[in-house]
Amino acid sequence: MVSTQVRDEIDDADLLRADSLAREIFSDLANKWALLIIAVLDERTLRFSELHTMVDGISHKMLTQNLRMMERNGLVHRTVHPTVPPRVEYALTPAGRALLVTVEAMCDWTHAHLHAIEASRHRFDA
Repeated sequence: MVSTQVRDEIDDADLLRADSLAREIFSDLANKWALLIIAVLDERTLRFSELHTMVDGISHKMLTQNLRMMERNGLVHRTVHPTVPPRVEYALTPAGRALLVTVEAMCDWTHAHLHAIEASRHRFDA
């Protein structure tokens, strides 16, 4: 007799469960590079080299890894144009644009609280 474990769809959305799909997605996106890439893409289509220039400090490897992860998760659409050399462009999908609203809110929050956070860090480190 073979037994199988049946997972509820609700479990997949539970961030508190270690084995949930939601936690895996959250882990993928909760990094500075993914959030910055989403913010830079905004409503634009950009080539890899443009993204690399605009996201200051990101390595070629990290940009590639994050774009692949975001494409896998359906947040970025990759278009390869058959030219020599090949031209590759990236744009946010509808899901990526929906996430952009949250990223923009995080950017606004950061700007609004930047000085308070900086002061708190100075007090803590003293």
